[in-house]
Amino acid sequence: MGKRIISQNRGKGTPTYRAPSHKYKAKLRHIATDSEDTIYAEVIEIVHDPARSAPIGRVRLDSQEERLILIPEGVAVGQKIACGISAPIEGGNTLPLREIPEGVLICNIENKPGDGGQLTRSSGVYSVLVAHDAKKTVVQLPSGQMKWLSPRCRATIGVVAGAGRTDKPYVKAGKKYHKLKTRAAKYPRVRGVAMNAVDHPFGGGGWQHPGKPKTVSRNAPPGRKVGSIAARRTGKR
Repeated sequence: MGKRIISQNRGKGTPTYRAPSHKYKAKLRHIATDSEDTIYAEVIEIVHDPARSAPIGRVRLDSQEERLILIPEGVAVGQKIACGISAPIEGGNTLPLREIPEGVLICNIENKPGDGGQLTRSSGVYSVLVAHDAKKTVVQLPSGQMKWLSPRCRATIGVVAGAGRTDKPYVKAGKKYHKLKTRAAKYPRVRGVAMNAVDHPFGGGGWQHPGKPKTVSRNAPPGRKVGSIAARRTGKR
């Protein structure tokens, strides 16, 4: 009997394929405010979070409560930030989309009002507030896609910190191994055609080739379900 292929192991869920979420700092959400209130806080520390590629900030509210939040570029220890309807348009402040002028760069955007921030949260990315409509606000995401959101959704002014991360090469395989180990990803990943026939449907043979059609049925058994699964078409048209 052959080995289980990677997709089977990942579905079973072993420590190799499970995210080490016990090391993550916190679930980063916008500071909760009432509809007309503005809350002020001071950045007391900037820390690394194993859950993400961007640095995060520890802030102390006026009530002496401490929270972890996602911070944009330019925010420093000792800086005051504001969250609410009357916060100034400055980097690090969080406001509803209806209060932000068109053309401003924003990040950590709520997809629905009150969800705490779901969009544009990776290091060095930003969205652009394109236009305001009667009941919708148009935002251009980092991918270039235009998204219509509720004007009551909140967003942070600025670009997420940690830009330039992809400009630095890994240099060593070990660096990439440890990076992906925090992301529930297996590295290195061996190609199926480089395996033995007992280990993968594409393994074996006198040279490296699949040896059988790469398109498989949607109802194929788990150990055979590799390649182009239930493809409607293949190749370039």
